[in-house]
Amino acid sequence: MKNLRRKRVLLDNLSSYAFLAPWLIGFFLLTLYPMFYSLYLSFTKFNIRTPPQWIGWSNYLVMFKGTETLPRDDRFVNSMMVTFKYVFTSVPLKLVFALIVAMLMNKKLKLIPLYRALYYIPTLLGGSVAIAVLWRRLFAADGLLNMILNSVFGLENLPAWISNPQYALSTLVVLGVWQFGSPMIIFLAGLQQIPREYYEASSVDGAGPIRQFFAITLPSLSPIIFFNFVMQMISAFQSFTQAFIVSGGSGGPLDSTMFYSLYLYIKGFGFSEMGYAAAMAWILLIIIASLTAISFRASGTLVSYGSGE
Repeated sequence: MKNLRRKRVLLDNLSSYAFLAPWLIGFFLLTLYPMFYSLYLSFTKFNIRTPPQWIGWSNYLVMFKGTETLPRDDRFVNSMMVTFKYVFTSVPLKLVFALIVAMLMNKKLKLIPLYRALYYIPTLLGGSVAIAVLWRRLFAADGLLNMILNSVFGLENLPAWISNPQYALSTLVVLGVWQFGSPMIIFLAGLQQIPREYYEASSVDGAGPIRQFFAITLPSLSPIIFFNFVMQMISAFQSFTQAFIVSGGSGGPLDSTMFYSLYLYIKGFGFSEMGYAAAMAWILLIIIASLTAISFRASGTLVSYGSGE
């Protein structure tokens, strides 16, 4: 009897692993192995055409302070600064805008499902090459924005927003904020889960809309806000298509739109410095992981899960 039970357990386990086999093969061959191989490459000089040459920490040293033979990579430092500016400007603005629209879409009005779908469309299209090309034309010197400002408000001598180092990054921030559909839908789901009794009871106590927003809506939505912040932050750090198309792949003007991921692409595929690009990828992973960990650490005092904590 014991042998039969063992055989049955073994067969059950084998059948389970057989069903898991496609995922396991994909995980080890397409995810885990490339990750560890890229970690190895980050300590090498590798240009695809020749075998990797072990150089130790040189790639990482060049990024931050330079070596005896190579100076510090100032473009790497600039790409980090540009990316941090983009992330910590676009993400809060996107969340605020998404929350405002979600609250408007939470009303019981006609055609609300249609409006929700229309507001979600930018998220589906915003990361595409076509939208990036359209954005480039929109903010050009002879673009639609300048035409409207000139014809409606009479403004003249307007800059080419996309070609001006002072405004180029701001245009990408606006593009990022425009893609607010995903966090809006999540905020909307959270708003619909807040019991109406909370608002009715606060109205009896004389609380107005502003008081209700800060005393009921924001605390109740704090887990949703935290989730959206973390997800949008991770996504923003990996932004690539917009900067690549809008700047023509150069990160210009004057590296003002040189996102970290774009510079990684330029080093890896433009200059064939695959070892250096692999090191940049791991630095990006460390940055995102560290900021995510800090966010989770801070969430203990800022996020309320309705359990009294």
